[in-house]
Amino acid sequence: MSVEKNVGFSREDHSNGSGDISVDEAHESNVRETAHELDGKKESTSISYTILAAGFGLVSDGYQESLMTMTNVIFAILYPNEYTSIVSTQVSTALLVGAVIGQISVGLICDRIGRKAALVVTTLLIVLGATLSTAAYGADGSPLGLFWFLTIARGIVGVGVGGEYPASTTSASEAANETSIQARGPVVIMVTNFVLAFGGPVALSVFLIILCAAGEEHLEVVWRVSFGFGILLPLTVFYFRMRMLSSKLYRKSAIKRRVPYWLVLKRYWRSLIGTCGTWFLYDFVTFPNYIFSGAIIASVVPGGSLLKTAEWQLLLQTIPLIGVLIGAWLCNRIGRKYSMMLGFAGYIAIGLAIGLAYDKITSIVPLFVVMYALLATVGNLGPGDMTIVTSSESYATPVRGTCYGLSAAFGKTGGAIGTQVFTPIQIHFGKPWTFIVAAICGAIGVVLTYFFVPDMTGVNLADEDAKFMEYLRENGWEGEVGEDDDKGLITGSSASMEAVSEEKA
Repeated sequence: MSVEKNVGFSREDHSNGSGDISVDEAHESNVRETAHELDGKKESTSISYTILAAGFGLVSDGYQESLMTMTNVIFAILYPNEYTSIVSTQVSTALLVGAVIGQISVGLICDRIGRKAALVVTTLLIVLGATLSTAAYGADGSPLGLFWFLTIARGIVGVGVGGEYPASTTSASEAANETSIQARGPVVIMVTNFVLAFGGPVALSVFLIILCAAGEEHLEVVWRVSFGFGILLPLTVFYFRMRMLSSKLYRKSAIKRRVPYWLVLKRYWRSLIGTCGTWFLYDFVTFPNYIFSGAIIASVVPGGSLLKTAEWQLLLQTIPLIGVLIGAWLCNRIGRKYSMMLGFAGYIAIGLAIGLAYDKITSIVPLFVVMYALLATVGNLGPGDMTIVTSSESYATPVRGTCYGLSAAFGKTGGAIGTQVFTPIQIHFGKPWTFIVAAICGAIGVVLTYFFVPDMTGVNLADEDAKFMEYLRENGWEGEVGEDDDKGLITGSSASMEAVSEEKA
């Protein structure tokens, strides 16, 4: 492969003829050294901004994904006749459908245009959708009009939330790779899945505070203020996102024109089966249990008190944070693949335990909540953490956002399908079967992970970039890679891998 680059400084010859360096040349050298130091500081600051922007941004996403948990319970109280199971599913899955659109479209944007542009777009979409959700109103006070308004508004939020996945995670993974390859996995987990999971307790805490302040006689105020709080969270990271730079990996390896998607599919089909399939299974189990957990707990709590249900729900969403931390600790020690398999195996054990002893366990509310939380905990330490990490590590930088977004979109598709079939499973087969199905998904997940998910533990992301560029050259692709001063050109002739190999050094 031939790589043509136009870098360096153009200058006149200021030597004094005797080989000594003139004052002008010495001054120029000092200026260049100072510029290099400033660039280094700017680069280091941008890495910090990128990681912070990813983390704080995804807290907002976790908050948005958790809002419907208690809102479903409120709507069932306020509109007992209009808020049917069909309407509830419609409003709840709007975010998931929007997320699928956002994950695919923003995945393409963050590869073809840039990570920063993608992050700014997703922030604005979440703010717009959250504002519309807060102000949702049906014509002439129509409840059905309200629910359709919310469906559209939550869909817009979903596009933003979905777009956050490829934009934030790829940025954080590449930034972490520049600081420490060994710490990359734990760092990505802590700024993605941990803050996503933390968004749930934040949403429940906000809900409880507003409920206690407004009282159960003002439930419309409670849900509208809860939605309104979601406007503020994405705005807190807007400054950081405007200050961040694209990663070195992206600047050296980006392909913005004539992306060879067929060659990408030929190289990564096996990995795509693994990351798409495992994420589909994880969200198929997680999302319906997450969305309808408030209704499930309300059905087993004596008296069905809204405040008591919310308190148990807060405990249910707090315990699984432990699983995220365990996964971050395990991902380097036993590797990404075996950590994911361990989590799926936990689905088998706990899903069968709850499903086969459902009546006895639900008769003891604390035991049921703890067992329910343990199911989410093993999900977090396994596929919850590792689908994010493996999807951000398994693909070369030029197509990382696209492949990550596709994997996450399969996940949200699984969540949408799981949400649609959750109630019919309960009605036709009984509530225990929702947990037995989780165990079946766990068994399939173990097999998929073992055969199709690559383990990139301790591997420099630049290594895969170099292999990918060589693969493109060998298959006859020619085109421009990189951006700005790091642009290079892949041609059919044999030469060095300069444009991508410098990052490895």
